[in-house]
Amino acid sequence: MHLIKIICANCGKPFLKPRNRVNEAKKYNWKHFCSAECLARSKMNGRILVCANPKCKKKFYRPINEINKEGRNFCSRSCAAQINNSEYPKRKAPIKTCLHCGKIFKATKQKLYCSRKCKNKAQIISAEEILIKIKEFYKNNGRIPYKEEFPHYNAAQNRFGSWNKAIEAAGFEPNPVRFAKRYIARDGHQCDSFAEKIIDDWLYENNIEHERNKKYPDNPKLTVDFVTKYHWIEFFGLIKEIKEYDTVARKKQKLAQKYKLPLIAIYPKDLFPVNRLSEIIRVKNE
Repeated sequence: MHLIKIICANCGKPFLKPRNRVNEAKKYNWKHFCSAECLARSKMNGRILVCANPKCKKKFYRPINEINKEGRNFCSRSCAAQINNSEYPKRKAPIKTCLHCGKIFKATKQKLYCSRKCKNKAQIISAEEILIKIKEFYKNNGRIPYKEEFPHYNAAQNRFGSWNKAIEAAGFEPNPVRFAKRYIARDGHQCDSFAEKIIDDWLYENNIEHERNKKYPDNPKLTVDFVTKYHWIEFFGLIKEIKEYDTVARKKQKLAQKYKLPLIAIYPKDLFPVNRLSEIIRVKNE
C-alpha cells in the first residue's frame, strides 16, 4: 500500500494516508484530517470561553448561538448558581405567628398555621365556642374581627353558612365592605377605613408628625393618605379587587416615581393578621 504524506486541515500536523484515499478526497473535494478528533473540531462553529465565575476560570467550548452577549457564560450549572445566588439572594420567608397555638414560624404569605395539626384543630370547634371567641375579640379590640385574623374562620363558615352570618349570630353588624366605614383616629384625624385608623394611630403612638390627604403634584384630584417628614404613605386596601381602584393606584405610583416622592405602599397583608408597620416604616429621629 502506497502512503502519501499530507497535512491535517485542522491541526496542521503531517500524517500518512493511502494514495487511493487521497485521490478519493481530491475527487470529492474533501479535506484531510489526521484523526476523528480533528474532524469533530473542524465542525465546531463556536468559541473557547473562560468561565465567568472568578473562582473557576475554567476554559470550555460553546456554540456561537449559545454564547451570552453580556458575558455571563459559565462552564457548568454549579458555577452559574454560585454567581446568581450571590447577586440575587433568595428572600427570607416571613416570620409568622400560628393563629391556633401562637408558635412563631417561617412560612409563605398564604400559610396561617405552623402545621397541619394546628390547622385541623382550629376547625374542630363548636358554634357556641366560635360566638364566644368573636365576642372576646370585640371586647379586647373594640371591633369585630376580620376573617384573615380569626383562626376559626373556615369553621365559622361551615357552622353558620357564611362569615357574616357568624358575626350576626354573635350579635354584631358585619361590615359589607371592609374599607367603606369611616373611623376617627386618636389624634382626631378622620380615616376612611379601620385600616387607615391603624396606620394613623401607629404614627401617633410613635410620635411621628403627619398630615392627611395631601395632593399629588400635577393632579389635585389625587391625594395621598399620609405624609410625614420623610415619607408619603399610601394604603392600597382594594388593590386587585376593583379595576378602577387599580388604575388610580398606578397613577399615584407613576406620579411618585416621576417626582421622586418617597412613597411607601401598604397593603392589607401588612396589617392583618399581624401588624408589620414597624418593619415597613422606618422610624427616624425627628
